[in-house]
Amino acid sequence: MNLRPEEISSIIRQQIEKYEVQVEVADVGTVIQLGDGVSRVYGLKDCMYSELLEFPGGTLGMALNLEEDNIGCVILGRYLHIKEGDVVRRTGRIASVPVGDALIGRVVSPVGEPLDGKGPIKSDKFRPIEKIAHGVVFRSPVNTPLQTGIKAVDAMIPIGRGQRELIMGDRQTGKTAIAVDAIINQKGQDCLCIYVAVGQKSSTVANVVQKLTEQGAMDYTIVVVAGASDPSPLLYIAPFAGAAMGEEFMEAGKDVLIVYDDLSKQAAAYRELSLLLRRPPGREAYPGDVFNLHSRLLERAAKLSKDMGGGSMTALPVIETQQGDVSAYIPTNVISITDGQIILEPDLFYAGVRPAVNVGLSVSRVGGNAQRRSMRQVAGQLKTDLAQYRELAAFAQFGSDLDRATRARLTRGERMVELLKQTQYNAMALEDQVMSIYTGVRGFLDSLPAEKVADFEAEFLKFMRSEKAAIVESIVVEMKITDDTEPKLKAAVEEFKQVFVSQHGLS
Repeated sequence: MNLRPEEISSIIRQQIEKYEVQVEVADVGTVIQLGDGVSRVYGLKDCMYSELLEFPGGTLGMALNLEEDNIGCVILGRYLHIKEGDVVRRTGRIASVPVGDALIGRVVSPVGEPLDGKGPIKSDKFRPIEKIAHGVVFRSPVNTPLQTGIKAVDAMIPIGRGQRELIMGDRQTGKTAIAVDAIINQKGQDCLCIYVAVGQKSSTVANVVQKLTEQGAMDYTIVVVAGASDPSPLLYIAPFAGAAMGEEFMEAGKDVLIVYDDLSKQAAAYRELSLLLRRPPGREAYPGDVFNLHSRLLERAAKLSKDMGGGSMTALPVIETQQGDVSAYIPTNVISITDGQIILEPDLFYAGVRPAVNVGLSVSRVGGNAQRRSMRQVAGQLKTDLAQYRELAAFAQFGSDLDRATRARLTRGERMVELLKQTQYNAMALEDQVMSIYTGVRGFLDSLPAEKVADFEAEFLKFMRSEKAAIVESIVVEMKITDDTEPKLKAAVEEFKQVFVSQHGLS
């Protein structure tokens, strides 16, 4: 093809006019110090607080200390391949995690990477892990119960949707068991759950995930894992990542239950980071702002007002105590931030009382506002009676001469302790809890041997379901024991008790 000179010049002119120089400006810095998951970076003068920075190999870091001549940065992942002199790039993004329905049923890392081998997370929506909590004017009172399915908790330490209830106790006393049972009991309750494992062994987390899967709870649960072998920056951000995922659903008008298991390990990871970043330590060698760390996190749990969609996020933080010392630094911090605490006692646990709830020290500051009326009717005096029983039982060890009223109170308390025992993964419906506690507080169990209480309860609930379904239905529908229902319930208990006593050869 022959082109004339003027055509060639015309083509060249057009190409010159269309030519655009694409200049990519990158703000880069240099690693000047590295160790234990913390690096110092020179340069990056426009870097933002908690901005994500990219290290070689695609590893991400988060800027925490913005100092005059360098940046203190924590590395979110493996860091052994990073060395001094490496180039670090700004991403322009504040530390954030993927959120939305794509995460439900998945096990993910604190930065949103899948850990369950089920493929990538298909979510195009991200939220910053740090966010200022909703103000008081955007909240409404906590008055809707969040049923855990655990008699001792639902009866004496009721939890409401939007509440923050601390679970506290020594290691191996059943803290995680209460939290996992609460998650399992949300099946069919229209409540999404998030389980954040901080510093747990991989085998422990795998067992929890397996049990949640067996119980069908993974259908509405997200598991966020920062394991014991992960770098401390991941343990630090894991609870915040879980809170961000929960807020997405809460602001969409849904109810969320989030478990932080446990914040003691997050505090220890934060102490490690702070000391490596040369932040000044406070009392007991902890950084002085560890209170602020937990308050920023737990204040994000809320019950939003109707104008904001009416969603809620209920937080169950877990704290591990040392030899039952609830007056230590971290436990007292979190007690002062939360709306109540469930305190578990090793002595009770080893004595076979499970859950091992210390009735005297455990409290819910929302109280009866977050309790169905049917439960309030039967459990009103239960907490006080049990606390008095504990004191009397301790006193009775030193003397045998007890008056009739004291013996009666000890007998009732002993039966109530037996009645409130409950094995793990054995959640009870509210109506079953109400009928069970009714038999105890109304004195129907006083004449039975303590070792027969569990058998009586199991057989009685079967009897009510099969023979007295109308009474059960009334408690469910009315959400209270009506004036018409109470005589029928009393007669049903007396009828069953006669059969039970004769069948078991009791006088």
